[in-house]
Amino acid sequence: MIGRLTGSLLEKNPPQILLDVQGVGYELSVPMSTFYNLPALHERVVLYTQLIVREDAHLLYGFASEGERVAFRHLLKISGVGPKMALSVLSGLSLSDLVSAVSSKEVARLICIPGVGKKTAERLLLELQDKFIASASGDAGDVTIPQGDDITNALLALGYSRKEADWAVKQLPAGIDVADGIRQALKLLSKA
Repeated sequence: MIGRLTGSLLEKNPPQILLDVQGVGYELSVPMSTFYNLPALHERVVLYTQLIVREDAHLLYGFASEGERVAFRHLLKISGVGPKMALSVLSGLSLSDLVSAVSSKEVARLICIPGVGKKTAERLLLELQDKFIASASGDAGDVTIPQGDDITNALLALGYSRKEADWAVKQLPAGIDVADGIRQALKLLSKA
């Protein structure tokens, strides 16, 4: 999987760019929020990436921040939302605006995005409501996946019930990384 690219910006054709990484040209689709913040041609740029493999193509998407990539991944998990729509959502709203719209359940802000109707907007709000954690400063780059979700999912995959997994995650200290969280949760559950 390609997680990040650093290279020289060769072409800008919204929403696509061409990035030269040590002689290899990577074609990426980027949301407009990333596109507007790109440097001038032939300047160095660092982008977080998401590779989508389809039957007929390998598509690479680039993002200026880890937060944008996390939001893109959350959007892809929603039924009926593909890479084009996810890119459209991130192009229509900045990441902080998207987090704000989701937290305040503003359907009208999402309907303004091309390709998003009322039903899709409502589904987006419903599916995303617990997915974003914004920092107190409101910095869009700080939007992350709640680590408890990853730990809970790992415990569920190991055969624990939702109630047991939720209980164990609540016992963990805030900010614990996923691997340590899983280890500590398993210790807690073995004693319970």
